Amino acid sequence: MTAGLRWMHAAFFLCAALCLVAWAQPARAAVLQLEGPRGPAQLDGAALAAHPQARDIDVPQDVSYGRAMRYRAVPLAVALRELGLSRADTLEVVATDGFVAQLPGALVLDGAAGGRSQPWLAIEPAQAPWPALPGKAHSAGPFYIVWPVAQGVSSEQWPYAVARLAVREAPERRWPQIAVAPQLAADHPARRGQAVFITQCLVCHTLNGAGGATMGPDLNRPMNPTQYFQPQALRRLLRDPKSVRTWPAQAMPAFAPEQLSEAQIDELIAYLAHMAGRR
Repeated sequence: MTAGLRWMHAAFFLCAALCLVAWAQPARAAVLQLEGPRGPAQLDGAALAAHPQARDIDVPQDVSYGRAMRYRAVPLAVALRELGLSRADTLEVVATDGFVAQLPGALVLDGAAGGRSQPWLAIEPAQAPWPALPGKAHSAGPFYIVWPVAQGVSSEQWPYAVARLAVREAPERRWPQIAVAPQLAADHPARRGQAVFITQCLVCHTLNGAGGATMGPDLNRPMNPTQYFQPQALRRLLRDPKSVRTWPAQAMPAFAPEQLSEAQIDELIAYLAHMAGRR
């Protein structure tokens, strides 16, 4: 055998050996990043799955998968203890795909205190990944906030693909440019629509450049949707986006009546129309 052939054989077997070693290595558990008043911290997925409060839970109607699911999970309170979240704060949940949910501190803490709608942090097993989400090529992992009893919880408050939890100010204080005019009455539809926008829209969109999400376009710059959609078309876009316009990378979900009521759509449109004059 020539020196060249010997070198090629050696290189082949070395490559094969390295591949076998890599294949034999156990998959590494994901790490959840935390950011709060106590400083940055990390939670290891494997350690969370082995936490004394961890257990297998059943979610009868999982919002993201559209069916019953079972997860290894810990109460979200386990992570909240590391964060130092208060009821006046907002829990910002940042996902790997650009989705950023703003969960009111009162919502998660009241549930974490033993309320019926207790949030759980589901941990995707490194060796047994969850199935792909409907219409997507990836699962809801590595971390997913689920509500086995979703009483008073919207569909956009089930963030999946979670990478970081952070303590923030309430969105309207953190980003004053999303707030309605202060002189509006407390019961004005646009003021109620602001709350709908923060829960349902700010997770994917910005407005006046404010917000942390990167999935969708800004909803007031350069133009507001109420300026280029007729009211009925805008309502239809919210109910069934693909019936209005579609493209290969479209990510906007449809909002069924149980996720977004007709009254909430009216309030959201009132908010957007109001904000068209507040760029």
